[in-house]
Order: sequence, then C-alpha cells, then structure tokens
Amino acid sequence: MTISPSESEDIQAIGAAIDEMYAMISGPRGPRDWSRQARCFHPEARQIRTWVEPDGKAAMKVMGLDDYARDTAPFFAENDFYEVETGRRVDLFGNIAHAWSLYEARRSPGDGEPERRGINSIQLFRDPARGWKILAMIWDNEREGVSVTA
Repeated sequence: MTISPSESEDIQAIGAAIDEMYAMISGPRGPRDWSRQARCFHPEARQIRTWVEPDGKAAMKVMGLDDYARDTAPFFAENDFYEVETGRRVDLFGNIAHAWSLYEARRSPGDGEPERRGINSIQLFRDPARGWKILAMIWDNEREGVSVTA
C-alpha cells in the first residue's frame, strides 16, 4: 500500500499527539502539567480505564480530561511513572483514525522488567481548528490469559 504525502503528514500529526500523551503522563513523582492535554486531546475527549474485578467481571471508569487529571494526580504525586510506547498501528480514513498503541510502564526508565504492559486503543479526529486530537482512549493491561504481542 502506498501512502500519499498528505497521509504521511496525517500519520506524523497523529504520532505527535500520541507521543505527547505519553510524555505528559511520564516522569518522576510530582504534579503533571495538565495544560499539556490540549496538545494531544480534544476538549470533549474521554479516557476509559478498564480492569478486572476480584470476582473476574470486567469493569471500567469513563473520564473526561478534568476527571482523569483529578483521578490520577494522587498516584503521580507519590509515584515515579514512565509509560513508553513499544509498538503502534494506525488506520486512517478521512477525518478519523484509530491507533493500537502497545505500552510498557516502569517506575524508572532504567528498570529491566516493566511493571505492566498493555494496549491503548486510541481514536482520533481531525478537528478543523485543532488538527488531529485524541477523542477517545480505552486501555487494558496484560494479565494471565491476555498477553501483549508486538
């Protein structure tokens, strides 16, 4: 498949939004600069954390941008956290795009083994005034029976 020059520019802009999302949440313990959300997220964006309850049932929490910042600020205040992308696939159609983004999280960039791995499913919209922005993101962590394969 051949990618046109305009598609190549789109892929680069989508990648920049995803890269900024990872950079924004990663770093030593302490507050994050939540104003950076505007660089990568659409103002109406939703972030959805998923997990498995002790009884084995799937659960999720849907958050707007302010909700996510409020929800994660205590964790980031107390913990070093570095999440890096280890793989990405982007599908593009007109003004929408979907990215599968594989990640690893560590307490220190030099840690050998990741604390966790998972996949972010990221939907983006080409906003006429803002460019490519993340509109929705849902993620799940690797666990027994669910493995990340690059």
